[in-house]
Amino acid sequence: MTGTVRRAGAFAAVGTLAVAVPAATGFRSLELATVAAIAPFVLVAALGVTVIGQESRLFDLFARPGDYEDGKLYGLAAFSLAAAGLALLAVRFSLPVPVFVGVVVIVAYGNLGQRLAYTIRSDEVVATAGFVLVGFVAGVAGQVLGTQIQAAVGEGAAAVDIPLVLFLAASGAFVAALLRSVLFERDDPLVMLTVGLLLWLFFELDPSVTAQRVVIALAVTVLLGYLSYALDTASLPGMLTGVLLSFLTIVLGGFGWFAMLISFFALGGLSTKFRYEEKLDRGIAEENEGARGSGNVLANSIVALFAVVAAAASPSHTAVDPLLFFYAFAGAVAAAMTDTFSSEFGGLYDNPRLITTLKPVEPGTDGGVTWQGVAAGAVGAGIIAGIAALTQDISTVGSSVILLCGLVGMIVDSLLGATVEGSVVGNQGVNMLATLAAALAGVGVVLVVGLL
Repeated sequence: MTGTVRRAGAFAAVGTLAVAVPAATGFRSLELATVAAIAPFVLVAALGVTVIGQESRLFDLFARPGDYEDGKLYGLAAFSLAAAGLALLAVRFSLPVPVFVGVVVIVAYGNLGQRLAYTIRSDEVVATAGFVLVGFVAGVAGQVLGTQIQAAVGEGAAAVDIPLVLFLAASGAFVAALLRSVLFERDDPLVMLTVGLLLWLFFELDPSVTAQRVVIALAVTVLLGYLSYALDTASLPGMLTGVLLSFLTIVLGGFGWFAMLISFFALGGLSTKFRYEEKLDRGIAEENEGARGSGNVLANSIVALFAVVAAAASPSHTAVDPLLFFYAFAGAVAAAMTDTFSSEFGGLYDNPRLITTLKPVEPGTDGGVTWQGVAAGAVGAGIIAGIAALTQDISTVGSSVILLCGLVGMIVDSLLGATVEGSVVGNQGVNMLATLAAALAGVGVVLVVGLL
């Protein structure tokens, strides 16, 4: 067993202390329950920075590379204190205790799964799959066990909402794996806190999910994520971002929503690869051989993700018709598609003109447009509008609104490119603002024409 596997196993053992927190809630005194919940983690942190010395075997077991320079187990202390912070939220505030247990073991055992996968095959995708798989199983087990223990001490119901447990465990495993792919191992406390707050939000939304939909969503998104990575249309962080967004879209939105999103991911990725060598020669090709990273995927999809979550929270939490958020989602995806198509296809043609002055500019100039690019963008918007019409119960006017949103996003993207890109915001910021403008346009038009 390698040193990294032993260290991950030791951290997993510390994470298992989270199982004691549900039992601590049985104390009649809230103050005593709080102390009992956080004390094990605080004690471990204190031992790491005050008692366990470099000559100890425990130090070698838990030490990360930076700990040897400091002579203290700061990595262990930070991990334990992050767990203690979440335990405090669980006991004194409304973070569900079983969800807390699930979060801690997802990160702790996910890391162990990742290290074990590395011993089988030294490949990032395999290691990440190990993190997600083991983290998911641990997250399910942690939530179920936490629920049963809390019920045994008389502080909760024994019934387990299996679909919700599966949804939270999968979401947590995907988010944690994504954060781990862009951060360092020493940032596990940040990963744990972020996942904890996100799953808390999802729990409070109380989404109506079924076990069948969650399982199908897992199978479909993992397969498509692997294909995107295998075809080199996305980097590992980009693939994980796409998998997470697709999973949430299927579970919280539905398969019709997912059909629009995956069409953008698939066709957008293929359009980036289209005549890639020629784009390299013209200086307009995407970096990393066209493999889109997490920043690019998020910039084009964050508005759509917000719309999905807001729709799941409606009308119970927002008092807004969910259909309004559907048009915001479809409009944002249509804008992302039009922008990608217009730039990837339009950039292959000569004589672009700056959208603000119509003066000729060099190919690849921000804000430069060609009629071929505009036509390609319109086709992209039409594809999303057509998918929406086929999969959703909307009228011809509704699909026309989505087409209009895509064109609005394309125009806004070009205008921002010609005016503020590079000096005020970067390319990803422009993409996000364009999708936001398209989503707002969709909401505005729907309200004006009375489609609700």
